[in-house]
Amino acid sequence: MSAESDRSRLANKLLWLCDIASPIGEERPLCDAVQARLAALPLAGAIRRYGDSIVVPVTRGTGGPKIALAGHLDVVRTSHDAPPRIEADRLYGPGASDMKSGLALMIDLVENDRAVLAGIDLTLVFYAREEGPYLENELGPVLDQDPELGAIDLAVCLEPSDNKLSLGASGSIHAELHFEGKTAHSARPWQGENAIHKAGPLLAQLSELRPREAVIDGLLYRSVTSATLAKGGRGRNIVPDEFEVNLNHRFSPDQSIEDAQRWIEGLVADRARIVWTDLSPSAKPFATHPLVAALRESGVVAVEPKQAWTDVARFAARGTPAVNFGPGENAQAHQRNEWTSLDKLAAGREILIRWLATVGRR
Repeated sequence: MSAESDRSRLANKLLWLCDIASPIGEERPLCDAVQARLAALPLAGAIRRYGDSIVVPVTRGTGGPKIALAGHLDVVRTSHDAPPRIEADRLYGPGASDMKSGLALMIDLVENDRAVLAGIDLTLVFYAREEGPYLENELGPVLDQDPELGAIDLAVCLEPSDNKLSLGASGSIHAELHFEGKTAHSARPWQGENAIHKAGPLLAQLSELRPREAVIDGLLYRSVTSATLAKGGRGRNIVPDEFEVNLNHRFSPDQSIEDAQRWIEGLVADRARIVWTDLSPSAKPFATHPLVAALRESGVVAVEPKQAWTDVARFAARGTPAVNFGPGENAQAHQRNEWTSLDKLAAGREILIRWLATVGRR
């Protein structure tokens, strides 16, 4: 089959996926459609459904490695000036990059490249609510309940990475910092205590923080801390008694959630009350894992540290090695008029097939 026909076929699959709206919380129609499409194929067992997520057992009993390819069905709500469409090398559509391009590869592999799967036990995982809070992500319950996913040798999350192998994941903590004061008329501020002003020294300290660097398996990760939201005040002429800042701390894979929490507590000291709102673990790179080494040698564009959080951390927290690799345009994730490159989509397919064929022969 020619490269051009592969590209055209993949484009049609991606258009099909983008035509089915799946903003976070509304993934059911797409989950239904993917389940119906794959159920018509010869599979190793029945598709298992958990809410708006499915686990698809593609091959079993090969004697080869147990590999899971995972992708989220939901997309962020972004604006698009026209319906999903192709213009030259670009396919425009909601989630075209993040991460329906990865979903297209997963589906195409089962529909058109079954021969390469003869030497591996392959499972596909399509799940909902990745783009929201950690505790609402359906991959967590799927991993808790599914009888087979705990025995996977390697999971690959097909997040957009420009066909680069992105190793590890930075952990992420969101914490509300509550500064408390006392109201007063703004004409007589000495009668109160300004909660916004109380936050000033810490905000100034945040602006001076430099990234903490850690090298793990030869990869450089940076721990960074930012104030991302703020709210407070009762009126234009009232000294505020409450002020709230959202602090987002991204921490490197050499730290646990508990390590990161203690660091934040030391930074804030007694200047504010801390409320933890979202705790997402980090993940190690697994750079020396044999299956990861084989993927690195299968034509990936580059190898890089993942300076963000992805669900590889959720797999890793359960003892399953996991990495990020996907054909989507990383810079296009969550953008207005999001698009992805069809050339990269076809190239990603070739890398994935080359890797699966290699590890299946071992």
